[in-house]
Amino acid sequence: MSMALYAGSDRSSETVKGRLTSHSFSFGPHYDPANLGFGPLVCHNDDLLDPSASAVAGYPEHPHTELEIVTWVLEGALVHTDSSGHRHVVEAGRAQVLSAGTGVRHSEVADARSGRCRFVQAWLTPSAPGAEPSYALGEAPPPSSDLVAVAGDDGLPIGTTGARLLVARLSAGESVALPGDPRQHVFAATGAVSLDGLDLHLGDAVRLTDEPGRVVTATAPTELLVWSFSA
Repeated sequence: MSMALYAGSDRSSETVKGRLTSHSFSFGPHYDPANLGFGPLVCHNDDLLDPSASAVAGYPEHPHTELEIVTWVLEGALVHTDSSGHRHVVEAGRAQVLSAGTGVRHSEVADARSGRCRFVQAWLTPSAPGAEPSYALGEAPPPSSDLVAVAGDDGLPIGTTGARLLVARLSAGESVALPGDPRQHVFAATGAVSLDGLDLHLGDAVRLTDEPGRVVTATAPTELLVWSFSA
């Protein structure tokens, strides 16, 4: 059993014109052999895009293979385009899943009409490699102080067995019980929460292993993202 706090201020970061990215795990040139992933979760990036600073704020077209790429938009809107013919504007409060499979190219840039964009993107290893690429976009769930599955379970399909992304929007003083799955990644996307004596602020995360029954209490209005893994 373990519960480890990872401060948002300790994340490595990358700044290019119009984009600031914070990496929760070892990523690209920011190599950390002690922080390569958490179960099937191998990337958890927090991106802030500013279209007023660049004509293309975000990620121009680039390739991926054998990844489940799950994006949750926190602010503004993100324009997704891929080589399978999908083009969607993903507004705040919606999730998308791109299953790269045998290979896909995509771009993700801020929708300049919506101003600044912030999103969190996770990469997971698929359970069955070799699938054809696929894409899914979810409807915005109503705000809830309960943890709602936006990917996995009743949310968008993910090609990683037992993985699900849960979201809760908590007012100050509200509490929510975490799932009982053996592996959980709890991220304060906004606001601040308390978890059994640990205080989490914007960008902080806790990784739980075999720690069922934990309760999170918001100390400020908070958007909480929880990756939970049953397998």
